[in-house]
Amino acid sequence: MTAEAIIVGGGLVGALTALLLGQQGRRVALVERSRPNREVGELGVDLRNVAISPASAALLDQAGVWDASRSAAYTEMRVWEERGTGEVAFTAASVGREELGWICENSRLLEALWAALDAIRNVSVHVGDEIQDVAVGPAEARLALPGETLVGRLLIGADGGRSLVRSALNVGLADTPTGHCALATVVRIGNGHAGIAWQRFLLEGPLAVLPSSDPHLASVVWSQSPEAAGRRRDMDAQAFCAELEASLEHRLGRVEVVDRRVVFPISQLLVENFNPVPRALLIGDAARVIHPLAGLGANVGCEDVRALVKTAQGVPVDGDLGAQGTWSGFARRRRARAQFMLGLMTVFRRTYAAKSPLSHLLRNTGVSLFDRSGWVKQQFIREALGVGQAAGPLTRSW
Repeated sequence: MTAEAIIVGGGLVGALTALLLGQQGRRVALVERSRPNREVGELGVDLRNVAISPASAALLDQAGVWDASRSAAYTEMRVWEERGTGEVAFTAASVGREELGWICENSRLLEALWAALDAIRNVSVHVGDEIQDVAVGPAEARLALPGETLVGRLLIGADGGRSLVRSALNVGLADTPTGHCALATVVRIGNGHAGIAWQRFLLEGPLAVLPSSDPHLASVVWSQSPEAAGRRRDMDAQAFCAELEASLEHRLGRVEVVDRRVVFPISQLLVENFNPVPRALLIGDAARVIHPLAGLGANVGCEDVRALVKTAQGVPVDGDLGAQGTWSGFARRRRARAQFMLGLMTVFRRTYAAKSPLSHLLRNTGVSLFDRSGWVKQQFIREALGVGQAAGPLTRSW
């Protein structure tokens, strides 16, 4: 059997792509090392979470897997910094919405996606087999697994920041280390998170505290130097809680308990081409990795999926999904969008990393003006959420 698409990577982006292409009636093969399982820490929730925008939630709903009741809606985001008086509050009410987005446990979302995949006969799932060879020619793509070879019209690499597909195709990329690591954990907080996503820009890096479905549990993602991350990972739990509480200026009350702490390096990368050779695409983190400070990774990956599925709709079922020229426009637009987002994150990081007195003055003045800007601030929120015609020039151009 020749599949219309072979997808490598069964995370959020790969599984959602397989599901939506399968729902179009296409023959799809999905390859992943292991089936996702529900993962919970000592406090009962997954340490890994993803921020889901309204636009991404709509795509998941289109696929039939969105259940807002399993996620934590946040209605407000508050951003402030260690030095200065400038503070910004983004509210759902200001753009006529009930929520800005949702924080979802990664493994719970993947379970829903894979359960939906199990119900589609035209999607074959290949789990546990190591990929032995990747070959993409003018007529087809081949993926060699132990005991079988998958043949498809289009190969889609959705296998993360260390993509095997990207490596096998020798795709050029710009990899920019940030010099930071992220410490991730879950904490129990005395005052509760109040459905607010909190972010503070510290001198050493941004600290985000994100709500969970439990009003007193919150996810922590703390960007910092490798040395600081290692120290905080290994320190006594009580000392860590006290340091986190002080870093948040006690805004969430007492930090009572901390779960296991994990540390991972942060880098930003961008491939030269999302369609590096005919009959091959790269999407999600296989194509670009964005600093987690704004929680954009999953949503930009969902943008890839939405654009991919829309392009595929122009090809008849059982037609040649990898035909020459089909994906050139998709690749050009998605890379331009990635360049914009990576540039935006770089500006944010450098702006808040500047330590001179003049930088602090300009930054605080600018933040205060932005917070009072009315329409400009609303436009910014709509752009970030990907909702409404008022989202205008940036959203429509992708």
